[in-house]
Amino acid sequence: MYCNNIGLQIITIRYNKLNTPVEQYECMNTKHLLAAAGLLVVCAAMVFAAGCVTTPNDSDKTPTVEILYTGAGTMPALLATGKIDGYIIWQPFVAVGVEGDVGKIVSYSQNLPPEGMWVEHTCCAFGANSEALKNPDIATSLVALTILGNKYINDYPDKSAELTADWLFSKQDMTYGEITVNSVDVLEASIPTIMFSSKVTNTWLDSNEEFINAQRELGLISGKLLSTTPAQSKDLLYDFGPYESATQQIASGKLTTPAAVKTPISIGYLPSDHDAPLFVLLKDWQYFKDTYNSYLKPTTDKAGKVSEAELFINGEKIADVKFVEGTGGPQLMTLLAQNTIQYAVAGTPPYISAIDMSTGNVGLKILAPIMQEGSGLVASINSPADDWQLFVKWVKDRSAEGNNVVIADPQLGSIQDVQLKAALKDAGITVVTKK
Repeated sequence: MYCNNIGLQIITIRYNKLNTPVEQYECMNTKHLLAAAGLLVVCAAMVFAAGCVTTPNDSDKTPTVEILYTGAGTMPALLATGKIDGYIIWQPFVAVGVEGDVGKIVSYSQNLPPEGMWVEHTCCAFGANSEALKNPDIATSLVALTILGNKYINDYPDKSAELTADWLFSKQDMTYGEITVNSVDVLEASIPTIMFSSKVTNTWLDSNEEFINAQRELGLISGKLLSTTPAQSKDLLYDFGPYESATQQIASGKLTTPAAVKTPISIGYLPSDHDAPLFVLLKDWQYFKDTYNSYLKPTTDKAGKVSEAELFINGEKIADVKFVEGTGGPQLMTLLAQNTIQYAVAGTPPYISAIDMSTGNVGLKILAPIMQEGSGLVASINSPADDWQLFVKWVKDRSAEGNNVVIADPQLGSIQDVQLKAALKDAGITVVTKK
């Protein structure tokens, strides 16, 4: 999904390697609960598009898009050198293409066809393992802080972009091949396109269930979630106790102070702006101290990433906290299962995959969303594809000339992959995999 992460693929297609966000996304599905029959039709269409690998047929000039599976960090450079005609990916790589003057927005993920299907689609979530959930009071405090982190982003988007650029890039330029872009400019373009919300809604739950259905059809779910009902899936995937307590405490105007613990807490994350609620909590900890008297205070004051902090609730120190940067959603799921970390911000797809195939004594649960949407389709700056309709026309014209459009895609079965293929199917365009 990916929800999403910098330069990384966060969704794969086998056990223990199905991703997210993320970068990740990234990381991602729908706003409206479709009727059962309609949902089956849509999922079947997506699966058909995702599963068919054919050879381009130049003899009949069938409208065709060739998909190149590659890492997010390679996409801007490939676009700049003309090796691809566009890409679909999570932020901030959508913004990198635009700010680097090599690409333009065809559509953000929530606006892709079929109409209305992807609004508020799932992306990244805050989750924990069963060891962490033995202390629900601390889990509640951490969920409450992520909710307040999201409020900060929505109240101060420009400041949040600057803080996120500080964490990810120390405000230095970002370079991808011959493309160099200012990190603050990129984050200022990216942050407003992401829906930062921790609210558990039926739309979000439905989006995750629809993604599970699509993964079943692709054969990527084969364990505990293979034949569950939505209610059974919900029981396996989520623990909303900390979220419900956190929202009640925030509404009351004061968090409940947990008992202090001596053992440090470890939180995993991915280097993506999808994880910005965590970053702003630490980079502007003084704001949260002054406003709520509950905060995460870094042990050292320096530019860039934070690796250690102290958790304070109502001015009382509760725990030492370590932050572990992951290389992808599946890796964070492994660290959670090993209890190397106790909490993680990652895409819902790696959580779904890990829970589906879990066999050990340490279980995993999603506690709350941390953001939704946050991906987009980018086309070459020299293309005529200024929106989806013009993109479709461009694809058809190019195929008629025997020169199919090539679009980079993070991974088979990722949310971005499913979204792109569903949109192309809706437009009557064939999908093939570029070798």
